[in-house]
Amino acid sequence: MDAAGRILDRPFLFRVYNGVRTRPMNFQPRFSDVAHLGHVELLTPHLDDSVAFFTGLVGLSEVGRAGDSVFLRAWGDYQLFSLQLTQSAKPGLGHLAFRTRNAATLALLAENLLSNGHTGEWRSDDFGHGPAWRTQSPDGHHVELYFETEKYSAPPEFATGFKNQPRRREIHGIGPRRLDHLNLLSGSIPADRVFYNELLGLRLTEQIVFDDGSEMGAWFAATNKSYDLALSRDNAGGHGRLHHVTYYLDSREEVLRAADILVEAGIQIETGPHKHNIGQTFFLYFFEPGGNRFEIGSGGYLILDPDWKPVRWNQADRAKGQAWGLKTIESFHTYGTPPME
Repeated sequence: MDAAGRILDRPFLFRVYNGVRTRPMNFQPRFSDVAHLGHVELLTPHLDDSVAFFTGLVGLSEVGRAGDSVFLRAWGDYQLFSLQLTQSAKPGLGHLAFRTRNAATLALLAENLLSNGHTGEWRSDDFGHGPAWRTQSPDGHHVELYFETEKYSAPPEFATGFKNQPRRREIHGIGPRRLDHLNLLSGSIPADRVFYNELLGLRLTEQIVFDDGSEMGAWFAATNKSYDLALSRDNAGGHGRLHHVTYYLDSREEVLRAADILVEAGIQIETGPHKHNIGQTFFLYFFEPGGNRFEIGSGGYLILDPDWKPVRWNQADRAKGQAWGLKTIESFHTYGTPPME
C-alpha cells in the first residue's frame, strides 16, 4: 500500500480501462458503472431466530455459513446469496454491496473514491464473491463494491425446466423472487446524495425537498427500476442506521397473501398493504426477530427515458400521505437499527 492508501499488488489497479490508461481525477462515474444492488448484511442479536424467520416464514433458502454469518437467497436470485445474517450485540446494517460493470470499473471506482477522500480496504476472502472494496458513505454506512461473483447452480432436486431461471420456483412461506432495494436512514442526505449519485454513478430518480430547502429523502437507481436504494432523513438524529430491506414479489396479490401469512404466524404488521407515491411500489412492512424492519413489495415503474429528470416532492405533497391517503406512520421517521439509546 502506498502513502495514499492505494493497493499496489492488484493487477487491475493500473488505471487502465478498455485498454486506455486513465487518471482517477479525470474519471467520471456513469450510470450503470454500478450494475445493481448485490447483497445486504443484516446484524442481529438473535441469529438463530432470524435465520428461522427468513427461511421458514419469508421463504429464503440457506446456502452456507462462515464465522458468525449465515447466507441466504431468494429463489430468483442469480447470485449465490443476497442476504447475510451476522450475529451481533445490536441489530442494524453490516454493509450493503453493489456489483460493478466489470473488474476494470471496480478498480476505477475504488481509485475515484480514494481520490475524493473516501478511504477503504480491499477484502479478498469473503463468502461467495471475489475482491471487494469496502468504504463508508458520509453518513457512516459501510458500502462494498465487487465484480467477481459466484453464480447459483441449482442442485438436481431444484432443477428448473426454464433455462432462463436459476432454480425451480418451489415456494414456501412468502416466497419472494429476489432482493429488490434497501432504504437507509441518513443524517447527511446532501452529502450522501453526492456520494451515491456523483461518485458511484447511481441515477437520482426522486427527491423529497421541504419548503426550507431541507432534503428529506432521495431515491437512486442502478438499473431501469424506479429505485434500488433510498435515503430517508433520520429525524431521531442518528447516523449510519438502517430503515429497511425489501424483497420482491411478482404481484400485489402475493403481497396480500403475505399479509395473511404474517397474521396467521402472529407477526405484527407495522403498516400496509398499501401503495407508495414515490416509486409506485405496493408495500407491506414488519419486523424480523433481531429488530430490523423488513418489507415485502411489488410493482414500481421502469425508467426508459435517457433524459430522466429527478421528480421532486414538496412538503405539501408529503402531507397527503401515501398513494391512496394512508398517512405515513411516525415510526417511519424515527425507528431504525441500531435503535437510538
